[in-house]
Amino acid sequence: MSEITHWINGKTFDDSAKRHGDIFNPATGEVSKKVAFGTAATVDAAVKSATDAFAEWRHSSLTKRVNVLFAFRELVNTNKEKIAALITSEHGKVLSDAAGEVTRGLEVVEFACGIPHLLKGGFSEEVSTGVDVYSIRQALGPVAIISPFNFPAMVPMWFFPVAIACGNTVIVKPSEKDPSAAMFMAQLWKEAGLPDGVFNVVHGDKEVVDAILTHPGIKSVSFVGSTPIAKYVYETGTKSGKRVQALGGAKNHMVVLPDADLDLAADAAINAGFGSAGERCMAISALVVVEPVADALVAKIKERAVKLKTGDGTKGADMGPLVTQVHRDKVASYVDAGEKEGATIVVDGRSVNPGGNGFWLGPTLFDHVTPKMSIYTDEIFGPVLSVIRVKSYDEALALVNSHQYGNGTAIFTNDGGAARRYQNEVEVGMVGINVPIPVPMAYYSFGGWKNSLFGDSHAHGTEGVHFFTRGKVVTSRWLDPSHGGINLGFPQNT
Repeated sequence: MSEITHWINGKTFDDSAKRHGDIFNPATGEVSKKVAFGTAATVDAAVKSATDAFAEWRHSSLTKRVNVLFAFRELVNTNKEKIAALITSEHGKVLSDAAGEVTRGLEVVEFACGIPHLLKGGFSEEVSTGVDVYSIRQALGPVAIISPFNFPAMVPMWFFPVAIACGNTVIVKPSEKDPSAAMFMAQLWKEAGLPDGVFNVVHGDKEVVDAILTHPGIKSVSFVGSTPIAKYVYETGTKSGKRVQALGGAKNHMVVLPDADLDLAADAAINAGFGSAGERCMAISALVVVEPVADALVAKIKERAVKLKTGDGTKGADMGPLVTQVHRDKVASYVDAGEKEGATIVVDGRSVNPGGNGFWLGPTLFDHVTPKMSIYTDEIFGPVLSVIRVKSYDEALALVNSHQYGNGTAIFTNDGGAARRYQNEVEVGMVGINVPIPVPMAYYSFGGWKNSLFGDSHAHGTEGVHFFTRGKVVTSRWLDPSHGGINLGFPQNT
């Protein structure tokens, strides 16, 4: 059985770990690999490597950085299928989902290739006689990324291309459940010509996370995960003087108005609710239907859901297993709770078993869900879609705005006025209009509102560039000896 260890200073780093984590193949339930858990000493080694590399990388030309980024982009694109296979083998999502994840991550790499333009400052000439003022943005230093299990390639790529392009050095702490994608990308960075120490990977659990959050050599932390952990990361990191962007949980609502194309809405609910087995922060989990179309829409979703094939993500399934047995059982417990609380089970995924000991839970559809039920209030992070029936647009809007999360939302309608009103009035960071998963392109920024974000900066886009740099304003006055300035000892005609 192979063991995954850390990547520090351009090579694998073995610190003789005393603790390890199991990596499962979710489709078989078998342990496929071990991952070494680091310690505070491991983090120290990574920070030293990143600090040493920063001294040179921060002064590298923008041309050199872009050349490395372009080379990395080509290598990731060439190896897209290999990365997708690694993701599927450890996460369980089907290969098409995994390949799509890599593609979305590449968009951020491509955005970062424009860093010469993105880092341009401003200049004001003659703000006073002989005085100019200009602004510049400079790298922070070693920065850390703590990423979740659900997108082991894409989520780190939300951050590290921009961070590296801005002149920072990076320490990635991937999820211990599926760390191989991060290790593979570390090797691709080296092949692309990135200097040793600019990109490092450290594995572990809370011990490593706490060491990162409190280490004085780390200047910022980027995190994606559940809201309780995001809040902990934000409070601990900022208390230690770091800049922190901590993206938390979600309960994404899809509002369907009576005039909507119900076939389009049903297709969207299936894709957004059950894609990647619902293990994504932009999954639609609450379907808010304005009467009188709920019966018709539920019937269309049921018709599509029962046809979905759950199985091994490498063998043509529509939906793969959940990432671990523990997580599968947690999601199933919400299905149990919803049933006990009085919701109507339209499609029950608990009985799905394609064979073997995989972590199976099929698409599950609830109807007649109320706002007080746990399947509505909590982020389940699995293939569970809840239908909440309301009487009006105003009731739908109030329901969405009263929820603690404000990550993403969508509205399905053919009424442009209603859509425009919704985008203005909804208290959510990312909005889709007849688009179920409104993940922004890389040149816009990703992030939610309320308990879905702790910090001021969203991921990638211009906000990402600003997060990974500090602004500096220079007021400059150069005296010219030939025009009555101070005599600096030069001939007057120089």
